[in-house]
Amino acid sequence: MKLNLKRPIVFFDLETTGVDTAKDRIVEISMIKIMPDGEEVVRTRRINPQMHIPESATEIHGITDEDVKDAPTFAQIAKSLSQFIEGCDFGGFNSNRFDLPMLVEEFLRVGVDVDFRRRKFVDVQNIFHKMEQRTLVAAYKFYCDKNLDDAHSAEADTRATYEVLKAQLDRYPELQNDVTALAEFSSRGESVDYAGRIVYNDKGVEVFNFGKYRGRSVSEVFQEEPSYYAWMMNGDFPLYTKKVITEIRCRDKKC
Repeated sequence: MKLNLKRPIVFFDLETTGVDTAKDRIVEISMIKIMPDGEEVVRTRRINPQMHIPESATEIHGITDEDVKDAPTFAQIAKSLSQFIEGCDFGGFNSNRFDLPMLVEEFLRVGVDVDFRRRKFVDVQNIFHKMEQRTLVAAYKFYCDKNLDDAHSAEADTRATYEVLKAQLDRYPELQNDVTALAEFSSRGESVDYAGRIVYNDKGVEVFNFGKYRGRSVSEVFQEEPSYYAWMMNGDFPLYTKKVITEIRCRDKKC
C-alpha cells in the first residue's frame, strides 16, 4: 500500500560506535526520503566518529576505523543533512528509542539547530511488536516474504523498514494510512526528551522516568532540591535531556 503523505517522510537507520546516546557516535547514516507523490530520494553516508569504533560494534555492522578514516565528520555534513530533512516526518525501526535520540544528540553537539518538535515519528518496530512480536529480520520475512541478507547494513535496514511499513498497512486494515495516526500508534508513551528520562504523566505534567524521583514532577523536585538540577547538568545525560530540564527550570523561574 502506498503511504498517504501530506508532507515528506524520511526513513532512516544509523550504525554507531555503541548504544549510549551521550557517549557514542554515528559511523553510518542512511535515509530514504519519500515524497507525497511517491518519489524516493536516497542518501547514505559513512561518518568519521572521531573516536575508536569498538570491536563489539564492528562485529555487528562491519565498519572499522579504517573504513571511516577519510569520511567526513558529522559536523561537516550537519548543515546539508538538516536541509535534507527539513519539513519531514520520520520513520524507523526502534527509531524512537535509539536512532532519533542519537541523531538529535549529534546535531546538538555541533551546534546545528534542528527543531524536531513538530515532526511525527513512526516507529515500525513498535507497530510490529504490538501486532506480531518479532525482530526486523523476522518482520521482513513475515510481511514481505524476503530474506534480509544484508542485515545491519544501514541502507538495507532502512529500505526493509520502509517496505515493512507499507506491507503492514496492507495487512492490517485497522491501521490508518496517515503519518500522524501511525506516529501515535507506534509510540510507547509520550516522552518529553527523546531518551525517555522525562515523560508526561496522565495530567500532562513533566515527571522523572528514572531514579529516586521516578514519577515525581520535575518542577517540584527542582524546587525542593535545586542541587538535583546541577547534578543532572554535570552528569552523563544526553544533551537534549539537559536542554529539556533547563527549559522547565527557566519556565518555572520565568527566566
